[in-house]
Amino acid sequence: MSNLSQSHKILFLNTLAFTICFACWTLNGVLVTYLVDKGIFNWTVVETGWLLGIPILSGSVFRLPIGILTDKYGGKIVFSILLLLCSIPLFLLPFASSFWSFAVLSFFFGLVGTSFAVGIGYTSIWYPKNWQGRALGIFGMGNAGAAITTFIAPTLLNNLSEKDPLNGWKMLPVIYASVLVIIGILFIVFAKNKTNPGVSKTMGELMSPLKNIRVWRFGAYYFLVFGFFVAYSQWLLPNFMNVYHTSLVMGGMFATMFSLPSGIIRAFGGYLSDKFGARKVMYWVLGSSIVISFLLMFPKMEIFTAGPGVLSSTNGVVTEISADAIVVNGKEHKINKKETSEDHETAIFPVKNSWQEIVVKQNQEVKKKELLAQGVTQIKFSANLWVYLVLVILIGIS
Repeated sequence: MSNLSQSHKILFLNTLAFTICFACWTLNGVLVTYLVDKGIFNWTVVETGWLLGIPILSGSVFRLPIGILTDKYGGKIVFSILLLLCSIPLFLLPFASSFWSFAVLSFFFGLVGTSFAVGIGYTSIWYPKNWQGRALGIFGMGNAGAAITTFIAPTLLNNLSEKDPLNGWKMLPVIYASVLVIIGILFIVFAKNKTNPGVSKTMGELMSPLKNIRVWRFGAYYFLVFGFFVAYSQWLLPNFMNVYHTSLVMGGMFATMFSLPSGIIRAFGGYLSDKFGARKVMYWVLGSSIVISFLLMFPKMEIFTAGPGVLSSTNGVVTEISADAIVVNGKEHKINKKETSEDHETAIFPVKNSWQEIVVKQNQEVKKKELLAQGVTQIKFSANLWVYLVLVILIGIS
């Protein structure tokens, strides 16, 4: 019982540290969006995309070596060093004055993303097999750190920038860095180091699992599923602002509706894995993520194409033109007027609308079958915000 009590203590510290690390890891999703939106930095769309992706890239690529170091030296040592070292680029971020300086610092603070590899190894070593799913599920709740950033950071940025719109943002990375230092100190003081005595200390044996095709297969599954999560965490806020024209704070709240449930549900996912098997649960998660992502991929769009026109049924002169008819030698030709409806903006499915635009003038001489009014067909998909938000929440849960 005492061993399990110590395990729970380590799990709490691990989850807390991972939550803060994940909040820092997704910082650029809010910060870069804010800086571009306010015109503080005039980065292009491509540069903005790179700044959103660079921390995620570095935090993902370096998970393997960090995981090996965790097996070799123990989670307490690696986690403590990681927390303290990654605070340095965040402290320096306010001094970034160009794309490249911001990108380099983003690369280094993005290494907090490797905390997942540290925490997984450090958590699993403290629990017996029948507790693995629950323990790792609880640890995985640290993904909700993304919700901390999307929910709190926009409001912090607005408050920090009230008196100094150009430089107020610089306090945000300093706050994040300070929290990393505090958590690092807590880890040093309260965590207890532990390594697996059965783990080989030679590099060759540590790398030997890579020879197993199953490792690569499950790595691919993780690449897809966790890739969904990270991509949405970074992409949703700018998407809400650019497509639905929400404010930074409102967009952050909507993005939180994705990341918060996706973090909280992790513990339940661990329970399901213990009960039904990890592979079966993983297939359900992957399948549902693909289906919902397919529904989310349809953009807000408005397409115009040619529609049925109105041709003159006789030779003659246009004697009268009104909003809904053209008269040629006493013969009336009906015209469909363009109708506007507010329902189109809130429609769930694409809406089709057709009308004719008059191309002739009064007293103009026309021939039989000459075009009097050209047809226009509009297909509009408003990508209803509330339907979109429900799908975002569902994919977060999945």
